[in-house]
Amino acid sequence: MPLSVEAVPCLSDNYCWLLRDGASGAVAVCDPGEAAPVEAALDRAGGRLDLILLTHHHGDHVGGVEALRARYGAKVAGAAADAHRLPPLDIAVRPGEGVALGASRAEVIDTPGHTRGHIAYHFPEGKVLLCGDTLFSLGCGRLLEGTAEEMFRSLRALAALPDETLVCCGHEYTEGNARFALTVEPDNAALQARAREVAAQRAAGRPTVPTTLGQEKAQNPFLRAPDAARLAEIRAAKDGFR
Repeated sequence: MPLSVEAVPCLSDNYCWLLRDGASGAVAVCDPGEAAPVEAALDRAGGRLDLILLTHHHGDHVGGVEALRARYGAKVAGAAADAHRLPPLDIAVRPGEGVALGASRAEVIDTPGHTRGHIAYHFPEGKVLLCGDTLFSLGCGRLLEGTAEEMFRSLRALAALPDETLVCCGHEYTEGNARFALTVEPDNAALQARAREVAAQRAAGRPTVPTTLGQEKAQNPFLRAPDAARLAEIRAAKDGFR
């Protein structure tokens, strides 16, 4: 397998993602909100960390960076446009550029909306998308700094990737997202089935991610919004949903 990926729970509901390049053994982690769970996962897997990938600057995505850098000597990659508010970067990337993890290579995608400098990493050969807080299972990120138009373009860019792509997002929000999504598309049979599956997964204490882009295109009302105006309506409704 050219690239493996593992969800590492951290903080209250975050996921960081551990990636291993099968050809070289190189290891990366994406968005380590705290160090200890990552260190435990790395110790089980051989104690190597070469690269830290950052999607955006929020503390629950970068809180473990300095401890991991100090312990493992890993290089840190993040958006050049957001370098002023990220931990010090060894690799400052721009949309359209690539980041190497051994023989695997990620494409950098511009995904503003949640934050202005948000980026995602797509490993085409490994079929892995590290999307931070832009796209969630059955949801999308809050528009904290960006606009609905920006988020719509970001989601369109991600939706253009292959259906089998694994959606590796930053939080375990799926159960709540499912409840809201059903208020938007109550007759969506695929969404109804997914909501039942998610309830069973969470009842058993299992993660609901990664999902796939194919699933999200069939079930996620934000990814299915036809235009930015409709996305804005759905996002405003979700912001007030309890």
